[in-house]
Amino acid sequence: MPARRKVLSWGAATAAAAAAPALAGCGESAGAARLTRQAPRRDGQRVELVFWTWVPLQKAVALWNRKHPGIHVTVQIVPANTQGGYQKMHSALKAGSPPDLAQVEYYALPEFMLVNGLTDLSEHGADKLKSAYVGWQWDQGVFGGRVHAIPQGSGPMAYYYRKDLFERWDIEVPRTWDEFRTAARTVKKRGGGARICAFPPNNAMWYAAFPWQRGARWIRSEGDTWIVDIDSPASLEVADFWDGLLRDGLLSVMPDTQSAWYKAVQSGRLVSWPAAQWGDALLRGNAPGTKGNWRVAPLPQWERGQRDSANWGGSSTAVLQGTRHPAEAVEFAHWLNTDPESIDLLIQAGYGWPAARVDLDETALGKPDPFFGGQRYNEVFQDADRHVDTSWKWAPTTIQSFEHIKDAFGRATAGQGSLTGALRDVQGRVVDDLQAKGLKVRSA
Repeated sequence: MPARRKVLSWGAATAAAAAAPALAGCGESAGAARLTRQAPRRDGQRVELVFWTWVPLQKAVALWNRKHPGIHVTVQIVPANTQGGYQKMHSALKAGSPPDLAQVEYYALPEFMLVNGLTDLSEHGADKLKSAYVGWQWDQGVFGGRVHAIPQGSGPMAYYYRKDLFERWDIEVPRTWDEFRTAARTVKKRGGGARICAFPPNNAMWYAAFPWQRGARWIRSEGDTWIVDIDSPASLEVADFWDGLLRDGLLSVMPDTQSAWYKAVQSGRLVSWPAAQWGDALLRGNAPGTKGNWRVAPLPQWERGQRDSANWGGSSTAVLQGTRHPAEAVEFAHWLNTDPESIDLLIQAGYGWPAARVDLDETALGKPDPFFGGQRYNEVFQDADRHVDTSWKWAPTTIQSFEHIKDAFGRATAGQGSLTGALRDVQGRVVDDLQAKGLKVRSA
């Protein structure tokens, strides 16, 4: 079994330090039109920073602005991740007009490194901050031994379920994925059109959590070579499991966290959700009529008796190449992600599981929650977080990989093939993408 973390640690692990050699010396041209340079700080002059993010962090930033009048941060909301936010960031880098800071998910950091899009923060004192953060999350922004992003949070996975409906239909909370299949059959039989959960063919990162939990590794690096293994036996076993659920009509096929999905959750047509810790805010904010009916249990296991989890989501606060205030940007990024008052405000905003080393009982995460029937549900996520295999990595072409999976899964769920066939197709496409970046790559 892979080594497990033993510390408290929001979304998905990336290549980080171990993959740095495979990013060094690649043939990709620089994507930043200007390089970072520290502007002199004059007495009494207020520094202005711009921060691009899709998470509603305005309250935390307003607190910073009140407490730090010499460094003013303006939040600008951009489209979420693959919905256009990263394209906007890359365009700004190429135009020489980037924001000072940007929310960049862990899986996307290698791609920004590939085009020289991130500032070396070790030059501005970031190395001294390491002890404040959970080790594996800190490492997401370290390349070649140099810090290029401040970790923000991750997304350990667990199982949200409707306790009232499970009891009404006499369904045991599934402890294994085999029991999940049995529960799905009962929901279909007794639920009057309800389904146990949705399968979102457009959400490759959500899906990736399940082969991750099973012990698959889609990507890894050896020296300067990337090794692609998306169609490994463990990965195909997971795909075959979901193929069977789809074939038997046990799932609703629809995009998640969109209006139709929220309506189905609110009305009880979807009665559970394997998801990340930050999903609590989505349920609370978009299905208020279900208050008190939800509970959280560990993620079902592939083998009885195991306690494996996985990760969905996860972001850093990155300082983009070209800023004129890198030292001030590091100061703000560190405060945002470690100050206790800021962390509580970020938790309210649904940003995820903190990257800072925190005591659960000293934050809003440790409180019983009426929405979850008074359960201290984050204790489940705390344990899940301790059982994530942190050796999972992402390639510097992950955004492209997600698009390939989205297209292939879309065809499969429309009756044109299977998920297992889709992964076999995606395997070759990911190899081609890495080769097109000038990187050394081979299939496992």
